[in-house]
Formats: sequence, C-alpha cells, structure tokens
Amino acid sequence: MAQVTLKADTGRGTGSRPARRLRSTGLVPAVVYGQGEKPSHVAVDHHDLVQALHTEAGANVVVNLEVDGASAVPTLVRSIDRHPYKSLIRHVDFVRISLTEKIEVEVTLHFVGTPIGQREGGVLIPSRNSVQIEALPTEIPAAIEVDVSALDINDHLRVSDLPPLENVTILDDPEEMLVSVSVPAAEPEPEPEPEEGEAEEGEEAEAPDADREPDEE
Repeated sequence: MAQVTLKADTGRGTGSRPARRLRSTGLVPAVVYGQGEKPSHVAVDHHDLVQALHTEAGANVVVNLEVDGASAVPTLVRSIDRHPYKSLIRHVDFVRISLTEKIEVEVTLHFVGTPIGQREGGVLIPSRNSVQIEALPTEIPAAIEVDVSALDINDHLRVSDLPPLENVTILDDPEEMLVSVSVPAAEPEPEPEPEEGEAEEGEEAEAPDADREPDEE
C-alpha cells in the first residue's frame, strides 16, 4: 500500500466563512480524529491533497500527516466533500490509524478480460464494484482484479469466487453476486398498422341502410 506525506496546519477558524476564506487561498479545511484523541481542525494544501489521492491506492492511501511540523501521524481519508460541478475538494476527514492494527475498508474491483458470452451477444453486468475487506493499513490492495474471461451466457461470479489475497480477509457474504453475463432483453416488435381501406380488428365496414329513406332535396 502506498504512503504519502502531507503537511497540515492548525489554528484555522471553524464555520462557513472561515472555510470559504481558506478555500480562496488554495487550502482545504479538514478534521483529524480517531485513536481516542480529541478531533483537530486543520488545513491542507489543495494541490498537495489532490496529488496524495492520485496514487494507485486512491482514497485508501496511507496519509502521514505532519501537523504544524510535528512527527507524522498515519491517517486514512474517511470522507471527502467535493464541489458539485468544479474539480475542487471542499472538505476532508482524516482518521488516525495504527499501522499495526487491522482496519476495514472498501476496495475496488477491476473486471479484466472479455467474457466468452459477450462474444456471443451477452452483456457483462456488474452487481458490485467494490468489496469490504479487513487488513493492516500497509497491506490493503489498491484493487482486486477479477478475471471474467471464462464467463459464458448465464454464468456469474460470487464473492466466494474472488482470488485469495495474502493477509486480507474479505468480509462480504460469500454468496453475494459480483458479476454476471446475460442476454439483453429483446424489445417487443411494434404491431403493424392496418393498411388504408382495411377495417380495424373488431370493427365492421359501414353498410348502406336499405330501409333508410332518401334525403329530401
């Protein structure tokens, strides 16, 4: 598991106005908590934070926070608040961890290969894109590769089919579905419209009334 170092400074104000002022200077308001210690309100550089989150480990990267120049504290990113339409992080939560204690995290699944059934018209349908695991922070996999190349139409893979990972425990139900190959449902064909002059089903052509009196001129 990748580790990065990130500098953080305390002394920031709390609330929406101080947070906006921080963001305008390129900083991100953050909070650090966990391991039985009091939460600490800090600020980190936006550019450095983005770089830290762009390793192969993604959000599961171990972030060694150097708060006010003190010794680095190992943390994980627990929550990220992103701007709704800009490429900006508005707030982040860090949780303190111990590198010698196992933790629970979500790990992304990467489906690799082209299923046999897909070449025959089937469609690969993922049911899950991640699984919950337990491992030491330094042994969390960046992702779990799942080979789907042997799947035919109507085949599937469950959690129990995942490859074994050293020092990693998968916590999800072994019977839970991960991915399947299915034939797309056929769209119903539209009913043909009656040709001009044809009577609709259930309708009869109007016949002249023999008993009707001729119209007066």
